[in-house]
Amino acid sequence: MVKFSKELEAQLIPEWKEAFVNYWQLKKYIKKIKLSRINIPKNHPQGCSSTDFGFSIFDPISSLAKNVSDKLFHSSATTTEIIKVKSKIMANGEEGSIYETELAQLFSEEDGVRVFFERLDEELNKVNQFYITKESEFLERGEILNKQLQILLDLKQILNDRRWKNSPAKINSGSVPCSWSSSPRTSDYSAESPAELSESPPTETSQTEEAIAALERNGLSFINAATMGKTKKGKPKMAMRIDIPATTPTRTISAVTSMLWEDLINNPKKDGHGEFINKKKIQCAEKMIRGAFVELYKGLNLIKTYSSLNMVAFTKILKKFDKVSNQQASASYLKVVKGAYFISSDKVVRLMDEVESIFTQHFANNDRKKAMKFLRPQQNKESHMVTFFVGLFTGCFVSLFSVYAILAHLSGIFSPSTEVAYMETVYPVFSVFALLSLHLFMYGCNLFMWKNTRINYNFIFEFSPSSSLKYRDAFLVCTTFMTAVVGAMVVHLILRASGFSPSQVDAIPGILVLVFIALLICPFDIFYRPTRYCFIRVIRNIVCSPFYKVLMVDFFMADQLTSQIPLLRHMESTACYFLAGNFRTHRYETCQKGRVFRELAYVISFLPYYWRAMQCARRWFDECDPNHLANMGKYVSAMVAAGARLTYARQNNHLWFSIVLITSVVATVYQLYWDFVKDWGLFNPKSKNLWLRDDLILKSKSIYYISIALNAVLRVAWVETVMRFHRIGAVESRLIDFLLASLEVIRRGHWNFYRLENEHLNNVGNFRAVKNVPLPFRETDSDD
Repeated sequence: MVKFSKELEAQLIPEWKEAFVNYWQLKKYIKKIKLSRINIPKNHPQGCSSTDFGFSIFDPISSLAKNVSDKLFHSSATTTEIIKVKSKIMANGEEGSIYETELAQLFSEEDGVRVFFERLDEELNKVNQFYITKESEFLERGEILNKQLQILLDLKQILNDRRWKNSPAKINSGSVPCSWSSSPRTSDYSAESPAELSESPPTETSQTEEAIAALERNGLSFINAATMGKTKKGKPKMAMRIDIPATTPTRTISAVTSMLWEDLINNPKKDGHGEFINKKKIQCAEKMIRGAFVELYKGLNLIKTYSSLNMVAFTKILKKFDKVSNQQASASYLKVVKGAYFISSDKVVRLMDEVESIFTQHFANNDRKKAMKFLRPQQNKESHMVTFFVGLFTGCFVSLFSVYAILAHLSGIFSPSTEVAYMETVYPVFSVFALLSLHLFMYGCNLFMWKNTRINYNFIFEFSPSSSLKYRDAFLVCTTFMTAVVGAMVVHLILRASGFSPSQVDAIPGILVLVFIALLICPFDIFYRPTRYCFIRVIRNIVCSPFYKVLMVDFFMADQLTSQIPLLRHMESTACYFLAGNFRTHRYETCQKGRVFRELAYVISFLPYYWRAMQCARRWFDECDPNHLANMGKYVSAMVAAGARLTYARQNNHLWFSIVLITSVVATVYQLYWDFVKDWGLFNPKSKNLWLRDDLILKSKSIYYISIALNAVLRVAWVETVMRFHRIGAVESRLIDFLLASLEVIRRGHWNFYRLENEHLNNVGNFRAVKNVPLPFRETDSDD
């Protein structure tokens, strides 16, 4: 039977851990009471006192009789109350009470018992006040969402009434959500008077007027005619102060371009006051409101779980006290707990029912089953088949790699006569998959560690728990990749030894690349389609960094790409090799010594840093935080250092060596500072943990110091690429380059854990457990 403390640790909300009952600390107080009671000698005056827990502790017969009688007759009238719990109304008029416990009887361990109940009161007050705070936040959010939904319904009514004439109401450009601009702006709808805009039947006009009146009641203002001008018939125009986004706050490009095209084609004579209300914008607003309702329901579920878990914790800890004291103190105290606000309030339950009803009616076509799939998505159960296949493919990979090593040795593939051809045709492709598989393996290790340490990575990355990749899935993808790649390498060697023409054999790596690209974009729901498509979307967002609002998953993935520059270089050389047809002619110099190739080497080396710098610039534009500009400087310095090293590889002289040394040292120091201080949150001089931070998830502090040293050592691996120690032939040089690239991937996987640990602790510090989804409609001042 699992102890409750472990159950509580597994079920509590990680971001709210500090707000839960400190069950473990209360257990320590009970243990102290128990130890102090055991240490009381028999001849101690309090040891045999009739007031010692109500009767002598050396009278087991009377104790047994009392317990039996209590259970048989459930009589509490004959028992004396040993505690009295007083409640005080909050002084500031807020809901809830403050509880204080007084001992009504003398205890032999009076000090320990008093301290226990004082601590218990503190925990009860803490839980109660936290619940009140969160409940008020969710209730306020619910009111705002109801208002937003009503505005949406009224706008749909206006749009439907005017659709027959194909003359949509205007929206003056304005209040752009966070994905557009960091500065607050206003959004003006300008709509002509319903009666004048279209010659609709009286019933439709009245419906439109009612909708507009409802919009006014919901806080939307209509601008004076003196401001907006007049219609063709001389009557005043009106403008609704409202913000309809182009799309969801995280994705903008496709929706913006389609709307601009629609405005230019359908409304070429617009007067420049702004965009137009159309069906797409209404759909985008509806999608945002729907997502906000889903997050609200998730938050209500969390606060409901918070209430029930704390109630069970109070029950369990009081039972432990009763067991130690041989009293029934839990009855009177639990009565107070059950009357506390976090248990007695039913506002959360009623709001949950209301959200279910609203969501079913407006977002699920009155299909409750469909609505609950959105509100309560079911997580996929982990299958033992995944574990089986991970083991199977791991064994296949080890066996095939052993076969490959033997065949490579027997065929003399690394001899001076054949090593150049092999390194140019096979090595780039297979190293791409090897580095990618290693990165997936490290990501699987990260997922395993995040899960074990209760780091809520799904919430941080905004992944859906039902479709997100688990650590076993990451290992399965990794082992499958490597088994296929090593299998292709074995086939390649066998065919070369069998006398097939080099042009046919060397096409195998290219075919392997095409197969994996086809699998990546495959539209069928096989081989983790949600994850594949999520990966494609994130890569798209990174490539178009300045035009997208940057999410955590976007810049996290961009940081991964900065550690995979060798992989990108190999992809570029492989593409050049096959697209130029060199696998038939074996003219390797085409992709090595050409001017275009040399320039592309700079571009490939710069791109990941450039994308990351553009993300920092966009975040500064959105948030106006100068830290993002400082972070952008880090990637600019890395670009300069990478360019200097490339140039030094072609112009090996003392001047460029000095430039490489200076730029690389500056970039490395910059990166190390940002790693430790900003990304990991360490090196806090005022921390209770020497040069770390106050909150640490891992129990051993030495792990953090070792990680700091390891990250610093791996950050200076560029020294070998500049000095090129003990490099003999092409094979040795390629193997060392691959080893250094692998070490950088390992360093990045190691960095990932502490980066997300710091992000998780920031969420815990602010009790963030639910996304705050931006809403489409905003109230503005009528004077704007």
